[in-house]
Amino acid sequence: MSSLKSTFKRTLLTIAMGSVILTTASCSWLNSIEDPTEGWSADKLYVEGRDNLNEGNWETARDYYQKLEARYPFGKYAQQAQIETAYSYFREREMSQAIIACDRFLRQYPDHPLSPYAMYIKGVATLDEDDGWMNWLTKQDLSKRDAQAARDAFDIFKELVERFPHSRYANDARERMYELIHAQAQYEINTAMYYYKRDAYIAAINRCQTVLNDFQSTDQAEEALQIMKDSYKALGMEDKVKDIERIIEANQNRPSKKTVQHIIQAPQVEAPQ
Repeated sequence: MSSLKSTFKRTLLTIAMGSVILTTASCSWLNSIEDPTEGWSADKLYVEGRDNLNEGNWETARDYYQKLEARYPFGKYAQQAQIETAYSYFREREMSQAIIACDRFLRQYPDHPLSPYAMYIKGVATLDEDDGWMNWLTKQDLSKRDAQAARDAFDIFKELVERFPHSRYANDARERMYELIHAQAQYEINTAMYYYKRDAYIAAINRCQTVLNDFQSTDQAEEALQIMKDSYKALGMEDKVKDIERIIEANQNRPSKKTVQHIIQAPQVEAPQ
């Protein structure tokens, strides 16, 4: 029995020693694989990252930027690497990651010259994060959709305009705010019609009231009044119908409002300079 125990112990010892030897050999082999970028300057890492960014090699570009930030966390190259990382995610249509990268940059550098750019990218990415926000207008079951992405993007563009009114992105942000107001109003109109066609007249009226309260300067306000009139008529509320008719008649003499003639298109965002 003692002989068997001795043999068993020797076997375990041999296995253990073999494992140590294999582990040591593996570590030595891994250490022998050198990182080709080891010793590179911040400038060289940035140039390689930017070259790959320009060629559309988004993941490779981010790899260089990550190494740059890890080795040289301070200075202009690290800052530029952060914002270009956000741009690479945006171009790759990884909108959630683009938003995260923009937020990170804005937390660290709220007053950086590229902060307006980061806010602009964040606003556009917010609109497109959920399979394209313009799909609201074509979804069949509109009652299950909301306009939160548009509201969030509007707030981002508004902050951009207020904080950086003279930036190169401010005018476009203003235009997008204007378009978003009309798009949100149209969303409410579409939802009101969804309810109206299903005889849910109170729900339709409530949606139209939202348009009149929040988007009264848009052309959709006139549509809202008409839907409200038809809904009250269907409910047999003739006094309300007459009230709406008086409002419609009074509004006919008001100057016409600017009409948005086009659908919002995703802007051609260029790499940060």
